[in-house]
Amino acid sequence: MAEFVEKYVYPFTDFGFKKLFGEEPNKDLLRDFLNELLKEE
Repeated sequence: MAEFVEKYVYPFTDFGFKKLFGEEPNKDLLRDFLNELLKEE
């Protein structure tokens, strides 16, 4: 019986950031992230 192994992407590496935010379906996620990061107070 095969074991289930969970895999996570670490977003603070170049690969992880590009994988998380660089794909077309995640365009809204990137936009929301940048808006929160650059929010004026």
